[in-house]
Amino acid sequence: MIPDFQSIMLPYLKLLADGKPHKVAESRQRLADEFKLTDAELQEMLPSLRAPLFANRLGWAVTYLKQANVIEPVSRAVYKITNNGLQIIKENPGKLNIAYLKRFGEFQQWQGRFNGEADAAEEKQEEHSSQSPEELLESNYQTLHSILANELLEKVKASTPLFFEQIVIDLLLAMGYGGSKAEAASLTKKSGDEGIDGVIKEDRLGLDVIYVQAKRWEGTVGRPVVQGFVGSLVGKQAHKGVMITTSTFSKDAEAYVTHIDKKIVLIDGEKLADLMIEHNVGVSEAQRYVIKKVDVDYFGEE
Repeated sequence: MIPDFQSIMLPYLKLLADGKPHKVAESRQRLADEFKLTDAELQEMLPSLRAPLFANRLGWAVTYLKQANVIEPVSRAVYKITNNGLQIIKENPGKLNIAYLKRFGEFQQWQGRFNGEADAAEEKQEEHSSQSPEELLESNYQTLHSILANELLEKVKASTPLFFEQIVIDLLLAMGYGGSKAEAASLTKKSGDEGIDGVIKEDRLGLDVIYVQAKRWEGTVGRPVVQGFVGSLVGKQAHKGVMITTSTFSKDAEAYVTHIDKKIVLIDGEKLADLMIEHNVGVSEAQRYVIKKVDVDYFGEE
């Protein structure tokens, strides 16, 4: 099990107890061995997929220890223990965490921004959380994303058949299919059954086409429905198709499309909402938060 970033602090500090400079990469491998992490755990990523989870948590442990002047940088990604750190080693505490680091003036100064009640509550949550600040931010982002996706899907389900068709066309265009909006519209036909059944260009030149079936099915879409769609592709000598539903596909249907020679993509309601958010269809930006970090290349003289 991957330890939380506060649980990494003391084992990491003990690796530096010899007073010599140590590379973070070297320490990361030694800690992975100490915590008996598997290859799968070492490869586990943050929800954003921007960095490995264990490496990210070690990075935050380093950040907090550095702000308490428990460790200090020697060069890029190389640290050694300080007098504060040696004091901790001498005291041999059972654990090292944010609450412990508060005894150091440097750390108190760094956390001086926590003045109001809301900030104090946030700080207390951070002290008792197993997640790093970055993980907490990503977790809250995923919650907001999930709420938005659910609300968006409800709007799609409540839309008229004609507007649902437009949503599908707009999404496919936003994803780079269909050429122009006029071309995409001309290549689809209104089916009159709360959806569209037609073809759309795979690229702007129309070198290949994709058959599309999109309906607001009620309940789970099973294998027979998918097989019927595949059968229609055979009759048209087509090789690619997309099925879109506002509900879900059965496990049997999902398994079926992986064992046929046609390339069929199944998009359920959850995936449909995610794609609409990703490609800005039916949503608008409410707020933007930019997280920055030090540009180590800029300080290359280190």
